[in-house]
Amino acid sequence: MAGSAVRKTFVLDTNVILHDSSCLTQFKHHSIVIPISVLEELDAFKKGNQSINYHAREFLRSLDALGGDGIFDRGIRVGPEHGTVRVQLQGKFHPDLEFNFSRTKPDHLILNCAYTLAKENPRSRVVLVSKDVNLRLKAKAIGLLSEDYTTDHVKDVTALYTGKRAIGDLDAALIDALYTGHGFEAAWLELKPPLVANENLILRNHQKSALARFHAREGLVRRVNKNQVFGITPRNAEQTFALGVLCDPEIPLVTLSGTAGTGKTLLALAAALEQRKHYRQIFLARPIVPLSNKDMGFLPGEVKAKLDPYMQPIYDNLGVIMNHHGNGDGRTPSQQIQQMLDDEKLTVSALSYIRGRSLNRIYFIVDEAQNLTPHEVKTIITRAGEGTKIVFTGDIFQIDHPYLDAQSNGLSYLIEKMQGQPLYAHVNLEKGERSELAQLASDLL
Repeated sequence: MAGSAVRKTFVLDTNVILHDSSCLTQFKHHSIVIPISVLEELDAFKKGNQSINYHAREFLRSLDALGGDGIFDRGIRVGPEHGTVRVQLQGKFHPDLEFNFSRTKPDHLILNCAYTLAKENPRSRVVLVSKDVNLRLKAKAIGLLSEDYTTDHVKDVTALYTGKRAIGDLDAALIDALYTGHGFEAAWLELKPPLVANENLILRNHQKSALARFHAREGLVRRVNKNQVFGITPRNAEQTFALGVLCDPEIPLVTLSGTAGTGKTLLALAAALEQRKHYRQIFLARPIVPLSNKDMGFLPGEVKAKLDPYMQPIYDNLGVIMNHHGNGDGRTPSQQIQQMLDDEKLTVSALSYIRGRSLNRIYFIVDEAQNLTPHEVKTIITRAGEGTKIVFTGDIFQIDHPYLDAQSNGLSYLIEKMQGQPLYAHVNLEKGERSELAQLASDLL
């Protein structure tokens, strides 16, 4: 976005700042302009515990820390290797825009600021940066350059790491080595590109097959067993891989992606309940979309009543587990889960209500993680204490957040950046397991 040698002037929309408060450092030697209407909008976002509130406060502090009156005039240098930033006061509404755009809408004031700068400086390249596709379209309609904020975008989601690889025509002796329990060295496979840490394998020859995972610390490929977990039995290879990494205490960070019905949330819940004795608490959380405090007010009742519609998919998956047989301690899963809920060993909540809580020895499941920004995902992970396992589940192609897409959401970003790390594992679930009808609809509609 800012890599060209030609100097540009970037006019920032409010949503860019609410997405990334450190955005001033992402434009290299180019100039940045902040319309005064953006500061007015940020003022309304300062109070609150949401990620957007944090970004509003942090950006205003960083802008204030630059100091000097020049910020309203010629601008102030952001850093030794960066350009300048200045706040543009609101001038007259440009005559070219008066007929089509109202002066009362903040988006139009930002648009007017960028358009006026472009007209007053015809030799400079003025670019409006916004995560709002509608505003970018309006900019293009009046001949103004506009771009999305792509600093944290995944380049190609079609090439995103899936966490697994299928290998055929394998020597039967290697598969036999898996079943003996010893495994074999990854170098024997002679794969290009080479295996990365915790990558899963479907191994076949003409007579035998096996599921395996690469253990990077040992340099060995070991078999993955198909085990029942808290009454839930995996139905395909990907689900078997998922339960393997979900129940492995040496992998504290796991992501599961896949379309609706592939079992992401169900498997994560079953694994957490199976591993409950090793953790102080199990947290189940989802982001509330849209991300605004006032949106919660339209639902009747207290906080729990307002959150229940958002949390219902998690309760539905708990209900599936409750309907399975007990696992040997004399109580049914329904009784065990209810006792954990009563004792607050199992907590179901919106993600914003878990902020600030201690994350030591927690099995933390974040559902619908595709609706998180990269910064929100980073914030969650960096708060993990000793003995904590974090699991993100979601579908990168099913996004409800107004300013995120398959390339810019936190789940895609996490998968791309973390692949190959020994503390991380990812599995993309492909086959729907809800019902034959659900799979047919997913394939054809």
